[in-house]
Amino acid sequence: MGIELVDYGDMRVTEVFPDPPKFGLRHPRTHAENAMNISQSLQVALNHQGKENILFCIGGDHSVSLGTVHGHAQVNKDMVLLWIDAHADCNTCLTSGSGNVHGMPLSFLINELQEFVPRMEEFDELRPCISFKDIAFIGLRDIDPGERYLLEKFGVTYYGMQEVDHLGIQEVVRRSLQEVNPGFKRPIHLSFDIDSLDPGFAKCTGTPVPAGLTLREGLYIAEEVHRTGCLKVVDLVEVNPDLGDPAQSEVTVNAAKEVIRACFGWQRAGIVPSNYQIPMPADVNAESRVSLLREK
Repeated sequence: MGIELVDYGDMRVTEVFPDPPKFGLRHPRTHAENAMNISQSLQVALNHQGKENILFCIGGDHSVSLGTVHGHAQVNKDMVLLWIDAHADCNTCLTSGSGNVHGMPLSFLINELQEFVPRMEEFDELRPCISFKDIAFIGLRDIDPGERYLLEKFGVTYYGMQEVDHLGIQEVVRRSLQEVNPGFKRPIHLSFDIDSLDPGFAKCTGTPVPAGLTLREGLYIAEEVHRTGCLKVVDLVEVNPDLGDPAQSEVTVNAAKEVIRACFGWQRAGIVPSNYQIPMPADVNAESRVSLLREK
């Protein structure tokens, strides 16, 4: 695609011991420390890159977005968040049935939810940094009762698969962008969970849910968000090739690759890379003459 890539390396995951559950939340110290490390690393990368560049983060489960969204908000305080997922991931530790952080990263970050989240000193540095009015959800189809209560209570912008079927993906994306970023003046953080796609396109993920987005719909979301010119950070999470047979793994990884390319400007009708030079007859003739001279 003619894109120059700067690799900032992998994050080292730190396990903290002892780390007993707190309010039902599993491994609170470990998650808080790693989220803060991710946040700080992302801030460094964002401050280092140019304004026209896009920062890409690959997980891991969706708990990594606790750090990426927090870090992005420290640099671009007016950012908006598009959460593409089968799940809302805004459970609090008191509404979660599993205690897994990947089902509740947003509860620590959303201002309006703090009255529902018991204080844990481990998360004191990860202060809330975004409001519900700045978030749009697309692809939801597996929402816990506590999450549904909070989404309705605060009038959150969310489009489940029923709305996608009724309105079409084009209208859903248009409305989502218009509601959180009218005029395309604010930086966008796109957090894309591969389980937003139907398992037929992405089986190798931890919590697959039937009747999801097609790959075409997922690509359309990424293409349209890139087209705004506001995309600054992308998370791609929950791709786990070990959770299926080789054929399923290949399909899932290829779907993820296509989504990534679309986020960076690839179009299904093809593109002209920034460094592309079209061959000219004069160039071919010159090469032929050089070859002929060498043979002589």
